[in-house]
Amino acid sequence: MYHSMIICILVTVHGITTSYGQESRLSLGEQPVFKASKAKNMITIDGKMNESDWESTEVRSFNYFYRIEKTSDKQRTKYRMLWDEENLYLFFECEDEFITSREKTRDGKPYLDDCAEIMLIPVADSLDIHFCFELNLYKAANDLIFLNNFYKGKDAVVKAYNPEYEVEVDIRGTLNDNSDIDEGWSMELAIPLRAFNNLDTFFKVQKGTQWAFIAVRQDRNDAKGDRRSTSTLFPIYDIEKSIHQPNRFGLLEFVD
Repeated sequence: MYHSMIICILVTVHGITTSYGQESRLSLGEQPVFKASKAKNMITIDGKMNESDWESTEVRSFNYFYRIEKTSDKQRTKYRMLWDEENLYLFFECEDEFITSREKTRDGKPYLDDCAEIMLIPVADSLDIHFCFELNLYKAANDLIFLNNFYKGKDAVVKAYNPEYEVEVDIRGTLNDNSDIDEGWSMELAIPLRAFNNLDTFFKVQKGTQWAFIAVRQDRNDAKGDRRSTSTLFPIYDIEKSIHQPNRFGLLEFVD
């Protein structure tokens, strides 16, 4: 049932005017563009870059940092993407001196842990709705559909969105033990294109297709409390308001 509801929302949002009377468009061509190469071989989701395809696609670092209080809060992240006719593939490669995660339930708060996040708008010129995938090192997922400015200036989420996708993590260190210095962790995902409710039926993913998106890392270095720093692939505005700022998303371009 919620799939039908989501399709209705998407069709409405993609129109000239949303249900609450505001236009929402990205100025295509003005945002930074990140290119995802088409995978030539089968990608095995194991949290490791064993396939040569990962070396031939674009790699970019997260250079925008927020909530930095300690030197150890500013840690390096490298990011890659691939695609084929079935899936969108993501790879987060993170340096981390103190690897930390606590959340183990779905739709909980993995974003308070060491966590990788991706927010995607398959209809690149719409700002009203985006798909979110947030996962910590236990692979506890908070996946949702985010509705910006849904009613009287307030945002809303569709928490019933729980698609199936693959994720694996490779931890190089000791989880939840701050008595030693860790090396880091990697997360690899395969998100089926069908997870976007058959949007490819209307906007087929092929060479040259562009989606709006942003990739985010939450970095939790304290064994106790909820303090964490944040880094992003593209710059955003005041993070205290929200990480969900689609007018600051960049573009994902599907290339050969």
